[in-house]
Amino acid sequence: MPADLTYLAEDSDLLPLRKAVHARLCAGGTPEAINTVRVAELNPAGIAQLRTWLDTSTRRRRGTSAVTTSGHLATIPLRELLAVLDLTPEMLTGLVEKAVGEPVVDRSSTALAASARREQLWQYAAEQLPNLPALLARMRATGVGEDATQIRYSITALAAALRRLPARPPTPLAKLAHDVTGDPHYFDLTTLAGLRLVAAVAERDGQPEPGRPDLIRALLARHGVIADRLSATVLVFNLQVSGDGPIDRRLRDARTPVALTLLDLLEHPPVLAPQTLTVVENPSVLEVAFSTDARLPLACTSGQLRAIDHVLFQLAVDHGIHLRYAGDIDPSGQQIAAVVAATYGAELIAMDDATAAAARQHPASVPSPMRRPGLQPVFQEHDALLDSILRTPPTPPGLE
Repeated sequence: MPADLTYLAEDSDLLPLRKAVHARLCAGGTPEAINTVRVAELNPAGIAQLRTWLDTSTRRRRGTSAVTTSGHLATIPLRELLAVLDLTPEMLTGLVEKAVGEPVVDRSSTALAASARREQLWQYAAEQLPNLPALLARMRATGVGEDATQIRYSITALAAALRRLPARPPTPLAKLAHDVTGDPHYFDLTTLAGLRLVAAVAERDGQPEPGRPDLIRALLARHGVIADRLSATVLVFNLQVSGDGPIDRRLRDARTPVALTLLDLLEHPPVLAPQTLTVVENPSVLEVAFSTDARLPLACTSGQLRAIDHVLFQLAVDHGIHLRYAGDIDPSGQQIAAVVAATYGAELIAMDDATAAAARQHPASVPSPMRRPGLQPVFQEHDALLDSILRTPPTPPGLE
């Protein structure tokens, strides 16, 4: 390689120029079409070397230069530089690849190809999922994210599931997923595929997508898809009923806490007698109530609200039951309590500052060394909360 070309290819002072040309070629520029190139952070030694090559005697007499600078940018006439160094445009790609150590990849054509593939994907989605513009817009706004093959499979699976709805006779969600994909958990309602199925069914019905888990399951049930009617249970104890259905009879005869499924509450909902129903967050409270012969009506949601919990609350509201709710005194428990109070008008008990302060006066006998400074959670198993929860409440007005 001639000495001048060696400078151009290997001199560290000219590395910014080599990188700038490499970037222009990767952006889709052809060596023949690049006339000038703007280079950032070219140091004085590099500028001086370029001016040595490019500035003619005439330019020097006039006080002008072929290499102009503005701030941190230098503008270099690349075509003129190639001519001065007796370098053809065809040689430029190999030179910068060797100098930078990376091949020139036309990212513009790669981007165009990727864009074309995305358009083909969304066209496929529109064909497979017709009349669902809102869902398609949401999917497109989110971006592919997943592998293109994976999202295409997701679209195909969703379309196949929708073609089976309404399902007659009704089918479990897990069986629908299995029959479509071979995976019974593919459309689980905690997955992206499950959320898209719910959104698609709601949009086909022309109604807003439901947010509460009981409303989601009710929507699917109207289309013959049954989700989690047997796996989720709610515990009740001393629940007073006045009907004569199978669940009423089971509750009336029970002397211990009873686990009810979502199927029980939907297919044979009990007729609740006038009472005050205290709902708690933790099943251990019902254990204590049973072992101490507490007689107040109790139910347990076991933490975060699920579909079955919402169905139980709504059943109580429909029967005019006075609801009380108690949870752990921590951020999660307070968040659940706020939802119950706002949605179902429940009276919050054993969660006030006075109860928390009383409980904190009697900490655990062996405090955990992992506890952080500041106010600590107070859980329902604390005697201060249990005493307040299990104390027989006064009869609300209208239920005397």
